Amino acid sequence: MTQVQGYFDPRFEIVRELFAAQQQDEQARGSALCVTVGGETVLDLWQGVMDKDNQQVWEQDTLVNVFSCTKPLGAVALLQQVEAGKAGLDSPLAEIWPEFAQAGKASLTVRHALSHRSGMSAISETLPPEALFDWQTMANALAAQDPWWKPNEAHGYAPVTYAWLLGEPLRRLSGERPGAYIHEHLCTPLGMDFFVGVPDAELPRVAHVSRLRNQYGDQYARALFASMGQPDGLSFKAFGNPSSMMVSTNKREWQQAEILSANGTGNARSLARFWQVMAHGGSLGGVKLLDAELVREMQKEHSQGMDRTLLAPTRFGLGVMLEQEYEGGGFGMGPQAYGHPGAGGSLGFCDPDAQVGFGYVTNTMGPYVLMDPRALELSRAVHAVLRSVD
Repeated sequence: MTQVQGYFDPRFEIVRELFAAQQQDEQARGSALCVTVGGETVLDLWQGVMDKDNQQVWEQDTLVNVFSCTKPLGAVALLQQVEAGKAGLDSPLAEIWPEFAQAGKASLTVRHALSHRSGMSAISETLPPEALFDWQTMANALAAQDPWWKPNEAHGYAPVTYAWLLGEPLRRLSGERPGAYIHEHLCTPLGMDFFVGVPDAELPRVAHVSRLRNQYGDQYARALFASMGQPDGLSFKAFGNPSSMMVSTNKREWQQAEILSANGTGNARSLARFWQVMAHGGSLGGVKLLDAELVREMQKEHSQGMDRTLLAPTRFGLGVMLEQEYEGGGFGMGPQAYGHPGAGGSLGFCDPDAQVGFGYVTNTMGPYVLMDPRALELSRAVHAVLRSVD
């Protein structure tokens, strides 16, 4: 395996050493870590390999699928429409998307959708595999879907349908395809090497994703995986309908779709840059993503308790996870930290109190519901350094 490459502030040498030690796991393949504090990058590291045959070195510009770390970008994109006065947080989605009023959803709001309180965590009708890559087919299926519970009476994570819950209103309000909008209005202004729909020319830079073997996750992961054996249940439908969700990660169709809930492709540096700006209230260095008042609204607790999809206790703001209330479920920093993990290990978040932006990516997926131990170990190490220098 390759040695750790990149830059680190000497104060954070212990974090670099921990990052290098993680590569000693016999199943480790490739990963990258980037951390900002205030306006400064203190860690920008990468290591390992990016291909399935362990021959191609992970480079400075390697990209990888970060799964649900994409969700906050979609949320900010939709909240930009709110800031522009095109919709309100408590506007019914059906005012933007009239077809969505079907099946008793006329009063379901933008806020409900953003905070996973919509009851629209999955599509119950079995869809063909190719439907996942047809925007209109998925939007139509979601519009016709009955809520799994009365909107706003409970919460349940929407792992994949979130793309259309947010993306179809975004498309109608902005007049742009969701992936193109995110690239133009979020990624380009921030200098993020990140795509929701990878262009042809960038595909050779995308790392191949594999799964850890003989890893079984925590108690919540085991409960979730058991429930996914029930083909008519919410958890199975949320993660496995269409069935292509489970088998498409390394396929071109997935990499080039615009599934803003799950198929963002980028690197740790881009995640850290996004969260660096969010740590500063949505604006930094003359670049503005979002009004500070809306950023504060994102950080407020909107959902708390047992999640009907994940079968674990979760806390959500608007488009983001908040610090969780059980060991191993949080971000490993301060109580105001917020952001989002991605399936299998990726993590992007900020701690506004410490002005930290954090990005971690890997192409070796673990089986954890929320935080992967590798990312959490690194964030805790960063936090320990920050406390020691205060």
